[in-house]
Amino acid sequence: MADVARLAGVSSQTVSRVSNGRSAVTEGTRQRVLAAMKELDYRPNSAARALKSGEFRTLGVILFTLATTGNVRTLEAISASAADEGYAITLLPVATPTSTGVRGAFTVLGEQVVDGIIVIMEVHLLDSAVSLPPHTHVVVADSDAGDRYSVVDTDQSGGARAAVRHLLDLGHRTVVHVAGPAESFAAQRRADAWRQTLEEAGRPVPPPVGGDWSATSGYEAGLALAADSSCTAVFAANDQMALGVLRALHERGRRVPEDVSVVGFDDIADSGSFVPPLTTVHQDFAEVGRLCVDGVLRQIRNETAERGTTLVPTRLVVRASTAPPPSAPPPSA
Repeated sequence: MADVARLAGVSSQTVSRVSNGRSAVTEGTRQRVLAAMKELDYRPNSAARALKSGEFRTLGVILFTLATTGNVRTLEAISASAADEGYAITLLPVATPTSTGVRGAFTVLGEQVVDGIIVIMEVHLLDSAVSLPPHTHVVVADSDAGDRYSVVDTDQSGGARAAVRHLLDLGHRTVVHVAGPAESFAAQRRADAWRQTLEEAGRPVPPPVGGDWSATSGYEAGLALAADSSCTAVFAANDQMALGVLRALHERGRRVPEDVSVVGFDDIADSGSFVPPLTTVHQDFAEVGRLCVDGVLRQIRNETAERGTTLVPTRLVVRASTAPPPSAPPPSA
């Protein structure tokens, strides 16, 4: 570092600021320092820097599966936001959603010396409520643990309400729900909001049809719904299951949206290319990731980190898969 400082004509502190990505350096000075680093083949020693500062510039992320769109998109957003702050990510999947598994993951990440931890807690633990080690910088994503930890989540209920109200406003008498797995926090909140919205509107609440987030489960649900001539509107708990519903309705000769309207949830990249393009609820995964990283960094910097849940708003994206219900057939002769 001293060699770089001499060659660039700056102080060692300035070299440190540049190597750490700090902003308090003019662009001309930064370029001189970077050129000196390149000429001398200088690379900062992250281990030595961590021992001196007590910061390892690494965040741990604990999750249970990478098989769901929500988890992948949330992880992608966390990684991007961490990189913007100059932090790396250490990912640790937990095979079984138990409190023992989570605490074991905390132990492993502690041995790998991370500065803070983000837990993507999208499912209920099998054995007990989540109990994380004390004195840990931690933010929980997609959970109901806001009474004990700092939690960031999408407004699942608000999104589901908007989807159901949209279908009711179009004139549908009621809405059938293709639900996500029972162990999922998000699926539970979307199903609860669907039911409450129908009840508040004084509409009948049909039995929900269970799914597992996959297009295959949506297809199987769609086959059953296609046989029910009274079904004119479907709210699927995610876009993948909505895709399966669309296929089943098509195969059984039920037109979308002329005969049946379909709404999904997530607004995945391909939802606008479904046939027909899917009306769905958009989630701002980038904002969820940013807030998770911001929350854990505030704890690391000894800033205020209150318990509670921060909800990221959703919005309904209306496309071609929804329309008013078909008119009643004329009376028979």
